[in-house]
Amino acid sequence: MKTKNTPISRRGFLRRGATALSAAVFAPTIIPASALGRGGVKAPSERITMGFIGVGGQGSGHLLGGAWTYVPGGYSARRDVQVLAVCDAWENRRENATRQVNENYAKLSGQGTYHSCKAYRDFRDVLARGDIDAVLIASPVHWHGVMAVMAAKAGKDIYCEKPTAITIREAKAMKEVVLRYGRVFQAGTQQRSEYGGKFRRACELVRNGAIGKLKEVYACRPGGTFEWKRFGPPKPVPAGLDWDLALGPAPWQPYAGVAHAHMFCGIGDINWGPHHYDIIQWALDADRSGPVEMFFEKDVLRYRYASGVVVHAEHYPGDTTGSSGGARFIGTDGWIAVDREHLTAHSNEVFERPLDPSGPRLYFSDSHSGNFLECVRTRKRTICDVETAHRSASAVLLGGIALQLKRNLKWDPEAERFLNDDEANRFLSTAYRTPWEI
Repeated sequence: MKTKNTPISRRGFLRRGATALSAAVFAPTIIPASALGRGGVKAPSERITMGFIGVGGQGSGHLLGGAWTYVPGGYSARRDVQVLAVCDAWENRRENATRQVNENYAKLSGQGTYHSCKAYRDFRDVLARGDIDAVLIASPVHWHGVMAVMAAKAGKDIYCEKPTAITIREAKAMKEVVLRYGRVFQAGTQQRSEYGGKFRRACELVRNGAIGKLKEVYACRPGGTFEWKRFGPPKPVPAGLDWDLALGPAPWQPYAGVAHAHMFCGIGDINWGPHHYDIIQWALDADRSGPVEMFFEKDVLRYRYASGVVVHAEHYPGDTTGSSGGARFIGTDGWIAVDREHLTAHSNEVFERPLDPSGPRLYFSDSHSGNFLECVRTRKRTICDVETAHRSASAVLLGGIALQLKRNLKWDPEAERFLNDDEANRFLSTAYRTPWEI
């Protein structure tokens, strides 16, 4: 393994992958009964092998079970998945998570001990393993783009937590690399699949004209983008933390506390915003496009789409419906509001009236993790595929750039550039600390 101060080169990365694959092929194995498909556990040929990169709050929830994963016990409890690797820059996190995964498998297999899962400090060692099909990336936000690009180049399918990117160029690069290498990608904007289908129902109604011609949307959240923040005063690096690896592509700075490794972003709302704007993009049939203008009115950010729809980056006056990941859609004939707890409209007749049989129907998924795994098997497009993720992330980031510059901006969603604004275009990308790149 390379030391933490000597990141592996591309050639070294590929050579390491070949070595790991050879080791996997020729290493001796002990085959338990469950490996043959007995005891209710699928045989290895039917299981998707996975590595988990980043097992803090969000990552450990996916791995072991959490409020946002919707499957008791998380991926490690699924009979159609085999978790082979857990990675984190924090030693205690990776070791504890690996121990729990192996304990879960010991119970499932009926064996006292079972050690199929291994802990890693460096995510490149996970990507180099030829026996891993897919990775789930839940690292700190500033790592998502670099890790996803490297995972795609290593031949891994990818589930990436939101925000999937910190700049529009990064989001675009992720899209291009994932498509070039033919990888399956699922963004962690799970509202399209979960919550009883409320979001899909709301968007389908809007797309089918249930409230007439759509005119306005209240997004309940501002746009958002990142800035390389600096924290202080310096503190000793805790034992068991690889601080250099935790920083990764971020500019070097001394350690200054646990949150320091996770909170490099802070203009507007880059954290919750992706959920809101992903649903708005879905309702506006803009998964392959985006807004054409960001402007301010009464000091509030607004977006305008080519259709003429205006999205207000605030709550509907006097109403907080839509706060948890949702929005309020206003048309010529009424309104619909949705969030994780509610689906309401100006009249219940909106929900009782059947949709036009010839009208648009949206992608159906009732399990975000299940949809990802099914698409890994079938190679179909996921419900939150890489292009959708790119455009949803872009919508949030465009608003964040307008907030940074504090002025109106015009955007070409096809060329993906601001019109006649060199200063704004400089905000489309950022520099990474050597040698990290996309």
